[in-house]
Amino acid sequence: MEAARALLVESGPSAVTLKAVAGRVGRTHANLLHHFGSAEALHTALITRMAADIVGTIGAAVLRVRAGELDPREVVEMTFDAFGKGGAGALASWMILSGNTDALDPILTAIHDLVDELAEGDMPGDQPIQDQTLTLVLMALGDALMGAPMARALGLPASRARELALDALLASKDAAAGPSA
Repeated sequence: MEAARALLVESGPSAVTLKAVAGRVGRTHANLLHHFGSAEALHTALITRMAADIVGTIGAAVLRVRAGELDPREVVEMTFDAFGKGGAGALASWMILSGNTDALDPILTAIHDLVDELAEGDMPGDQPIQDQTLTLVLMALGDALMGAPMARALGLPASRARELALDALLASKDAAAGPSA
């Protein structure tokens, strides 16, 4: 899976083929075909592994933010990096455009399970974690797909979407805290 992930990050989703991964790990195409059954199954295995890694890391970070041990900005950065530099946005989009939407089930399930777990720690009055997650994930995905060109076209810094995501996250916390005295 590390070889597949490296190909994804280096060259994009279309480079993640059985032949290319086999070449990276010193196996034959037939060997990987036997193991995965198809390129589609390889992609599903890759997104499943990526989802587990991403959700585990971000889930732990959210708990650290709630404990006052980590700046919320780090959660935004991790999420944007996972979809951008980490390749999750490109892979998810490519799967959707290829008609392989079932392959997204592992990441959607992993996010759903994390949100359910984190919802148990929601404070009364907090914006629901589901809303915060939807906002953050869609902003990170959009940024991964066309954030830099859109920001450039609008004369904004490339980091602007991250700033807006952090503002939205902090605003939801401020709204939950109520008016200050």
